[in-house]
Amino acid sequence: MTYDTTRRTVLLATGGTGAVALVAACGGGGGDNGSTSTVSPTGKETTDAPAGRELASTDEIPVGGGKIFKNEEVVVTQPEQGQFKAFSAICTHQRCTVGSVSDGTINCPCHGSKFRIADGAVAHGPATRALPAEQITVEGNSIRLT
Repeated sequence: MTYDTTRRTVLLATGGTGAVALVAACGGGGGDNGSTSTVSPTGKETTDAPAGRELASTDEIPVGGGKIFKNEEVVVTQPEQGQFKAFSAICTHQRCTVGSVSDGTINCPCHGSKFRIADGAVAHGPATRALPAEQITVEGNSIRLT
């Protein structure tokens, strides 16, 4: 009995080999360095090691304003004296990094979206979704990303 090799057979065999190679490449490999990774509400992968590191001191965040931390993609605000909030610094409209905090809003320079410093809600479009909240802790004068 003879079998004819068809294009479909070749593609299926080649695709199967590629899938096996892909799975093997993503396998465990034993390179555990002791830290674990998680995904934040904004979809960023983070590791346990930097969690809890200090972003700023409380006196760096003005009352009625805030400060943007571009590397961490976080904006920390102080809507009222002693009340600190944190939100993603990535605009929900087209994923630009917000550029400033003024007059009670977090402002995106790309298309003019504005978000309230108290809750991240849209104050002015074109964005239609609020900035996602980020987790911080305030201990003494220290504001830490958790």
